[in-house]
Order: sequence, then C-alpha cells, then structure tokens
Amino acid sequence: MKKIFVYGTGTMGRGIAINAAQSGYQVLFCNDVFPNEVKENIDMISASLGRRLAKGKMTQEAFDKTMGLITASTKIEDCKEADFIIETIIEDVEIKKMAFEKMEAIKKDEAIFLSNTTSCSITEISSKLKDPTQLIGFHYFNPAHIMKLLEIMPGILTSKETTDKARDLAISLGKDPVVTYREGPAGVTSRILAGLLNEAVWVLHEGIAGVADIDKACVLGCNHKLGPLELIDLIGIDIHLAKTKMLYQKTGDARYRPCFLLEQMVSAGQIGKKAGKGFYEYSEAGKKALQFIHVR
Repeated sequence: MKKIFVYGTGTMGRGIAINAAQSGYQVLFCNDVFPNEVKENIDMISASLGRRLAKGKMTQEAFDKTMGLITASTKIEDCKEADFIIETIIEDVEIKKMAFEKMEAIKKDEAIFLSNTTSCSITEISSKLKDPTQLIGFHYFNPAHIMKLLEIMPGILTSKETTDKARDLAISLGKDPVVTYREGPAGVTSRILAGLLNEAVWVLHEGIAGVADIDKACVLGCNHKLGPLELIDLIGIDIHLAKTKMLYQKTGDARYRPCFLLEQMVSAGQIGKKAGKGFYEYSEAGKKALQFIHVR
C-alpha cells in the first residue's frame, strides 16, 4: 500500500489527510513544530467524519477504514517511509525551503515533493534542493477532501516525470487536475479569484453596499455558489491578505492592491470562519453578516 506523508496539520492538512485515506492511502499526519496539535487535529478529523456517519452519509465500515489509515507523527524523519510527501505548512518560502531541504536528506530516492502552496514560487522553494526536479506545486482547494479541482504547477526545474507522477496521484485521489504550462504567481484559480475577492473588499470599504448584499449580488447575479466575502472568510482573511500582497509585489498590478480593511481585520484577530469572526460572525446557530461603516 502506498504511503503519503502530510506535513502540516492545519485545515488543509486535515482535508488532505481525509482525502488520501478515503482514497486508500496510508497517511502519516505530521506536525513536528507543534506536536500536541497532531492528536487534536486527528480528533477533529474523527469528529468531522463522525458527523457524516451520524447523518447517514458514511458507513461505519468506511469511517473505521478511513480513521485506521491515518497515523499521527511528530517527527519529520517519518517522511522516509513515504512514497509521496505533501507539504501544507505556513506560506513562508524560507520555512518551506528549510523543511524540504531537511526531508530531502531522509526520503526515498523515488519519492516526490508536492507543495500545497497558493502563493510561494515552486522554483524559489526548490532552490536549496540538490534535486529540484522532484518538487512540484500541488494546490488543493478548501475543503480539500470535497473539492474536485487540484491545480498542479511545475517550477522551472520540475521534471516531466515528477509532473506525470503528480497528475497520476491527483487522479488516484479522485481529483480532476489542471496542469499549468508553466509557473505563474498564484496559479490559475487563485490568481483569477484574487482580483474578484479584492474588488469585493474595496466595494465594502467604500461604503457602496454591505456584506450580505455584496455576497447576494454575486450569488444571484453571477450564479456563484458562495459570495466573495464569505469565501474570503472560508479561505482565511490572513491567507487572502498574504496572497494579494504577494501578487501586488510580483505583478505591480493595482487589481491586487490589498485594501487596508484586510490589515485592520487581521490585526484585530478577525480572520474568518476559523476564528469565529470575519466578515460574518459564526456560531452554532449559523452566520450573521457584520456591519462595516467606512468613510470614503
């Protein structure tokens, strides 16, 4: 049975672990920086699948099989057992470089590296590797175990063999992948979305319309499943801010100039659904749009 090492146990790491286990892979679910969070996040996976079980959307057999394939790890050295290494840690190039450099000295020769980054350059991340041909972008969409799209982005030095392996892996995980011709800032979907989402924040900031009405306009008028502000809450306002900053820096395009409101919200800890409050306030009763009053 093939093994996947998931390095990073946050929201995306949990979704990737579920996706891999449900696809029949053995999963090593690792966090060596905050080891206490591994059990906490496996408990969150169990609770999430437990809700599906309770609603009749999953059988007990499937639940037991999925949970049985996920093993907690607090040592990065456990990547030596893996056939595929999926990284989903903080969006910081230097931290990613250090992690991959350390794992390269340990992993199987044939194992490939897959980074779930949305904004960091694959070519830049691979610059410290002895063999940069084995690293590729492997961008899941949230929730990772549900969304069908998986964007695969080779760096300048990524080999065709690695690209083919990544595509085959994506298909085996039940995804419908898009493979880019070359590397570009934030790939395809995130780059297109960044401009749309950013504009929605500016419309709010300028006092043209409120949160609920901006989202309703896009859902009913553009046939979007989710409004842009609610989508930013789901992504994480801190993640969206980092992505728009990167795009603005890399392209110089004003479409990606982040609104100051985003910085204020991050400073206030109001970073979206994961924090219980973003453009909406989230509780067990549901979500409530917050009021923002700004002077143009």
